[in-house]
Amino acid sequence: MNNIKIKLVQLLLVCILLSCSKNNLDLNNPNQVPKETFWQTENDVLSALGATYNLLRNVNSGYWGVRGVEMSNGRGDDFFIRNDVKALYQFSTFTNSPDNGTVSTFWNGCYQSIYRANQIIENVGDVEMDAAKKSAYTAEARFLRGLNYFLLVINFGEVPLHTIVPPDREGYYLPKSPEEAVWQQVFADFSAAADSLPVSYPEAWMGRATRGAALGYLGKAHLYHKDWAEAEAAFAQLMTAPFAYDLMPNFGDNFTAEFENNRESVFEIQVEDVGGPNPWTSGANESLGVTTAQEFAPAEVAGWFEAYPTDKVLNEFKKERTVADDWDPRMYATLVWEGQEGTFYNRPIADFFPTEFGFKSRFKKYQNYNQNDETKGKNGANYSSSINERALRFADILLMYAEAVTMQARPAEAYPAVNRIRQRAHLAALPAGYTQDQMMAEIRHQRMIEFCREGLRFYDLRRWGLLEQEIKNSDKVGREFFVLRKHELFPIPQAEMDANPKMEQNPNW
Repeated sequence: MNNIKIKLVQLLLVCILLSCSKNNLDLNNPNQVPKETFWQTENDVLSALGATYNLLRNVNSGYWGVRGVEMSNGRGDDFFIRNDVKALYQFSTFTNSPDNGTVSTFWNGCYQSIYRANQIIENVGDVEMDAAKKSAYTAEARFLRGLNYFLLVINFGEVPLHTIVPPDREGYYLPKSPEEAVWQQVFADFSAAADSLPVSYPEAWMGRATRGAALGYLGKAHLYHKDWAEAEAAFAQLMTAPFAYDLMPNFGDNFTAEFENNRESVFEIQVEDVGGPNPWTSGANESLGVTTAQEFAPAEVAGWFEAYPTDKVLNEFKKERTVADDWDPRMYATLVWEGQEGTFYNRPIADFFPTEFGFKSRFKKYQNYNQNDETKGKNGANYSSSINERALRFADILLMYAEAVTMQARPAEAYPAVNRIRQRAHLAALPAGYTQDQMMAEIRHQRMIEFCREGLRFYDLRRWGLLEQEIKNSDKVGREFFVLRKHELFPIPQAEMDANPKMEQNPNW
């Protein structure tokens, strides 16, 4: 326990040292961690990497923290956030403005991560250790930088591109780079990471980026950029040796604490304090005082019932029954619904309906539904959950691969990947002879139900050119306020507009 506490203190100190604030530029050396106190040993590099990973799960600014999960899901046609927290309700109902605090905090978190990654890239070469380790740690930092720029470009479009630690005050204030330049940086960072990262790590280092994670995000970035051939090539590598990814036999096992870091997980956000002398696990709960499990749980079990699935996604699940004439097992793992038999939080499901807002289902995925309530996590902390967020699953790789080949007018080559998804769900194999349009319709259907509550729906619809159509054709609260050329991206945060004289606002904001 003392070792864990020491490591936590070290990690917090590193976070402070690596923090970047434009409001604190009156310091003598605001742009650098002094080398006489840091960047001396391999442990310094590992601590810096751990501090950079740590931001991914931060409650307020992390993309896989509570607010990030609500932000990535909230604009989809399958997700509703109630009007308890103003900032969340605003972007979920398309009534947000540039001063939205949640979006602003996410922006800051991404650039803080990028700053930390740039520090590692610039300083690792001066640390005494062998060349292979330097290469691997640099690749890890480039993965993290690429990941944050990927998150920025898909949410804001054109953004400032920082690839070095700013040498002076002016260096912090950059204009937007063209969106294409940001994409090229994302491709370069993920490609470089894939070249030097290991295929796997010992169990003690679980959660660090691997070669598979870099290839997976490289393929995803190319898919979002509509580079179908490049996306196909990246995904294809993950289906053969040396990689051993596969689907878990039971879909629901992907969203519990018992089966974390399983064979389907390509990149996973570690949220449990499992002990041990490394910064990926030590102190991992320090920012998890509020969790999505508690946020989304019903009031009857000490939850804040902040979010609901729309009836549209419930109806999508009901479109096809299994070969045994039952509902899709993904429906059972993702939702509980009105009229369903069984228990939820050890109480009859009927106790949780009707809902406060009339929706006919509630989220089950990522919830601690086998407990009596959400007041205590596995480690005894209040409102703490031990369930890791699966950032990238092999199921996503399979369906993105199917999309990439289908969009190259080769729908026949999508069958094996799509049928693997269907087979796990106990659905009949697809009939032969699908056209490109038919296969894409199947892929769109599978993605909606496979990844409900995983933050992909809005970005899928935008890539397919279906945002306006599907949001308007839903029961999502606020759909009437959606404006395509405005709400397909977030506005640049007002705080950034005020601080940076070179910044320009996104169109239509």
